[in-house]
Amino acid sequence: MQRADAHSVPAGPLAVRWLGHELGEARAGATFSARVAFENAGTLSWHGGPPHTIAAGYHWLDRLGNAIVWDGLWRPVGRELAPGDRAEVELEVRAPIPPGSYRLAFDLVSEGRWWFAEIGNATLDVEVLVRPRIDRDASELVMHLPPGAEPAPDWQDRVLDAHTEGYAVVGSAVEVVGPLLERRRARRDLAAWAPGGGRNPAFAQPLLFPSVLRGVEVELIEVAGLPAALPPLDELWIHDARAVVRARPRAGRPRG
Repeated sequence: MQRADAHSVPAGPLAVRWLGHELGEARAGATFSARVAFENAGTLSWHGGPPHTIAAGYHWLDRLGNAIVWDGLWRPVGRELAPGDRAEVELEVRAPIPPGSYRLAFDLVSEGRWWFAEIGNATLDVEVLVRPRIDRDASELVMHLPPGAEPAPDWQDRVLDAHTEGYAVVGSAVEVVGPLLERRRARRDLAAWAPGGGRNPAFAQPLLFPSVLRGVEVELIEVAGLPAALPPLDELWIHDARAVVRARPRAGRPRG
């Protein structure tokens, strides 16, 4: 464990003295393990449970100190800590998107009230180089393309770009082909997946023709007979309307 640098510790009921940290490898959009050690340097005991649980968490900052992610994942200290007591907590950290250099600021939080940094405490700051999620290798992906579907020439590049940036699941747009009447009906039913837009990390529909990182679990469904996935709750995902696949959907309205 790397020892923490000297830092100021405020006087008062809630104060922390950081002792050290240990980090796993940070890849954009993925989670990794971290361990932090600290001391209760205040005058009050910290609760290991409700009503005001004390937990270890983090913020991601840019090089200028601006918050990229303020309220990261956090984990309770697990037991009551009297003034002067020390503890170590292992927590899960999700790296930000896109890859690059960031400052990871560990902090403590009093659940339902405030972060310790908001009441005068120093954070435990670590400079972190966040690596790409993957090394642009299509073999790391599971691509759900049915027979007869024709990806646009730049489809794979766009999908790989999004995965490299940090997204675990990438959905595409569809260009409908087939007889005129079928095309009209399918275009109406599949209007939400029409090409021509941009990236949308808050897409309200299932992800069509999903490309999924190996090891990531998604719930697969069908939309008009085409493969789709429900956006996962525990991973970062995106719909990219510029990643276009030509396909002829089966008759019927979208499901899901």
